[in-house]
Amino acid sequence: MAHEKAPVPGLVEPNELSGDRQFSTSIYRGLQVLRAFTPSDVSLSHRDLCERTGLPKATVSRITHTLTMLGYMARTAEQRYALGAGVLSLGYPMLAGMRIRQIARPWLERLAAETGGTANLGMRDRLSVVYVDSCRADRSNLFRPDIGTTAPLLATSIGRALLLGSGASERTAVLNRLRVAARERFETDRALWEVDRDAFPERHYCWSRGDWRPGVHAVAAPIRQRLQAETMAVNCTWAAEPKRRLQDAREIAAKLLETIRRIERACLDEA
Repeated sequence: MAHEKAPVPGLVEPNELSGDRQFSTSIYRGLQVLRAFTPSDVSLSHRDLCERTGLPKATVSRITHTLTMLGYMARTAEQRYALGAGVLSLGYPMLAGMRIRQIARPWLERLAAETGGTANLGMRDRLSVVYVDSCRADRSNLFRPDIGTTAPLLATSIGRALLLGSGASERTAVLNRLRVAARERFETDRALWEVDRDAFPERHYCWSRGDWRPGVHAVAAPIRQRLQAETMAVNCTWAAEPKRRLQDAREIAAKLLETIRRIERACLDEA
């Protein structure tokens, strides 16, 4: 009897795990409530949480009460909900324990200084990119990500680099999920993915010409390392100005690839 392939973590839905007795629906629902918050929506009403999660009012009430009592959520003066300090405390051990982040930091700083751009280290979180470090030198670049900032996969060079650095089965699973989750967005961004996918074997990096944010260009490439189980990638972004010529992108890409080679060598020394 053939065994089914294990699902890719972060890409499953509860209905797909209905036969998995180890899967906790209660934990899933609690995390859905926490994920309802965004940088532009730092506080939400009870009704907002119900609409964003699709959960019943009574269920949301139990979850918000429990998370508030545990310090993962807080009540505002307007009787709305916000994330609590406990959420931040959960993320810190992961960041502190990411040895590759510590190794990459000085090289990201050097890349930003040499290019006058912004250098970022990112990884995939479900169907998005999440930044785990950022070094800025380009003050004219209005997009200045912080740790924890998320970005779409196919519409960004770093997202496409993460896909190209992943194994074939994981890449296929992510692309299939993107197609199902947002077909119109997928069809819009698919051409960007295909261009970088086809050019990657020769040039070894992905290139965004304002694909996601008009006026912001970027190059990115994956890091091949063993310190972190998840695929990691580095990008370098800069504000597209008339004085910055086309060859600037190629020059920045060359510096990016050299930075990644240095990070990879340092990771090998640590392994």
